[in-house]
Formats: sequence, structure tokens, C-alpha cells
Amino acid sequence: MQSLPVQSNTTSAWADWQRGTVDVRFWWTLARKDILDRYRRSILGPIWLTISTSIAFMGMGPLYATLFNVPLNKFFPHLALGVIFWTFINGTINDSCLCFVTAASYLKYRPYPLSVFIWRTLARNTIQLLHQLPVFLPIAYLTGIIPSWQHLLVVPGLILLIVILHAMAFIAAITCARFRDVPQLVAAILQMVVFMTPVLWLPESLPKRAQALVNYNPFAQMIDVVRLPLLGQCPTPKTYCVLLVWAAFCCCFAAFLFTTCRRRLIYWL
Repeated sequence: MQSLPVQSNTTSAWADWQRGTVDVRFWWTLARKDILDRYRRSILGPIWLTISTSIAFMGMGPLYATLFNVPLNKFFPHLALGVIFWTFINGTINDSCLCFVTAASYLKYRPYPLSVFIWRTLARNTIQLLHQLPVFLPIAYLTGIIPSWQHLLVVPGLILLIVILHAMAFIAAITCARFRDVPQLVAAILQMVVFMTPVLWLPESLPKRAQALVNYNPFAQMIDVVRLPLLGQCPTPKTYCVLLVWAAFCCCFAAFLFTTCRRRLIYWL
């Protein structure tokens, strides 16, 4: 019986990650193919992401602003960016749970670098993010957000967010390849987390004793590091400190799992 292809014992986990990371053309092509397959035979294609997001915001913005008794010009951009970036975070983590499982046909055919399929998942959700972000432009114009230097802080914020999501994707992908019930658990936890994160509500609406829910919630800080610059505000040093600690933890844990489980993963698929 022919044995399954496994990666060479001499190939380190770092070399695997490096080979997959530099092969941009391969994982970007796979990500584009995923998007094209999802909207195959559709006239507008991924533009439907922009349209559906716009329609959702037209209903959610005035409704939630009225429910929370918050001025629309303050709440609408907060809500729009919160939903857009939460969709990016939630989609990346959920998709990464099955990224190795769905790539089993590739991995059993030849020993591709495993990091290729993590980047594929992240690139696919980044493409979707880029189709949703333009929805914010008319909202920013209508609510009086003026371009300023603070908007440039979205670049380092987005880089930090991608680093964290890349590490979290590795953790989710390896764990879910071994334990097939974990994707359902992850989805359930993220459904709970969205209500504990200031996506649909303003942080200042909480009483002071509950502020720790936001201050030490890494998902809240992951959103704020990219949302606040686009609102013309600077993220606080606390936001960067929490995220740097969270990034270090996720990267170390992902590196540990990848180093110890990489050679066994093919047998779990």
C-alpha cells in the first residue's frame, strides 16, 4: 500500500512557513479562484458583497441609533466599520478551522507547505474585506468625517491585525484538523463574542465597572486598532499594548503547535 506523502524530516517548521509565505503567486491564485468559484455565473460577482453590505447598513444604522438613543452621525460610522472588520475577523477564523481539511486533496498529492493554505484563507477574506470597505466612503462623507493624518494609522493597525489573525488561523486549523467537533465550538464562541465586543454598541454605553469587558477583550482591541484611525481618532497606547501581548501569545502558541504537529497533520486529514 502506498504511503501518504509527508514532509521531509529535515525540513523545519520555519522553512515550511517561509516557503509557503514567499509563494505569493500560488496562494493568491487559490484565493482568487475561491472567490470566482463562489460567484461563478453571477453577473456582478464579488460586487454583491458591496451591495449586500450597503443594504444591511441602510437598515441597521438608523434602527440601532434609535434603539440606543445615539446620534446617527456618531453611531453610523462606528457600526459600519465594526461590522466590516468583525466580518473579516470572524470569517478568517471560521474559514481557517477547515482550511487544512478542505485542502486534503492538495496535501495528499504532494507535500505543499502548510502555510500556503493559511495564507490562502487570509487572502480570500482580505479580498472580501476590500469589497466591503468602499461602503464606508459615503457613510464617512455623510457623517462629516474629514481625512486627516490619523487615517494613516490604519496601515500599521491592519498589519498587526493580519499578524494576529495569521497566528490564530494556524491554531484553529491545526486543532480542528485533529478534533472535528472544534469548528462548531469555535463558531458558537464567536457568536457569543460579537455581543461582548463593541460592534453593535458603543463602549461608553457600558457602566464603568464593566469597562474591563472592552479594555481586556482582544477582539475589541483588534477592531479598534483599525476602526479608530478611519474615524479620525488615534488608538490608545493600551490598545497597542494589549494587542502586542495577544500577538506574542498567539504567535508562540501557533509556533508550538505547528512545530509539534506538522508532520502528523497529514494523517489527520
